Amino acid sequence: MNYIDVINKYGKDIKEQNVMEKFINYCTLELKLKNVMFNVIIINDDEIHKLNKKYRNIDRATDVITFALEDYKEGPTLDVRVLGDIYISYDKVIKQAKDYGHSKTRELCFLAVHGLLHLLGYDHMKEEDERKMFNLQKELLNNYGIKKES
Repeated sequence: MNYIDVINKYGKDIKEQNVMEKFINYCTLELKLKNVMFNVIIINDDEIHKLNKKYRNIDRATDVITFALEDYKEGPTLDVRVLGDIYISYDKVIKQAKDYGHSKTRELCFLAVHGLLHLLGYDHMKEEDERKMFNLQKELLNNYGIKKES
């Protein structure tokens, strides 16, 4: 059993949220994740800017920030893997969907799976790691039917 909470702190209804929730559940099945817990929190540019500045010392808004709890080995061992939190700026979803010429649904799902893979330890600092992570993101999105143009 996986425990995934999607929390809308954006202040408005997000019609793409339901599709993203179903997609992220699909991703956990495809990645064979069992007994995991994580949150996807949808916020605005101002809030993600504050997080980015406080925790990464980067003074600007970004599209997605993750706080991966498994990066820290201290703490009790639980029956559930508590992965952490994914924060997504819906303001960036709107802008980037327009900039890249695809739907807000596709952008929101892309950022959600990108964040999930970060929680699982994937990174894109090295070219080889980036290729591996981005290929897996693309495969998950395409197999679910969320194409770049959708």
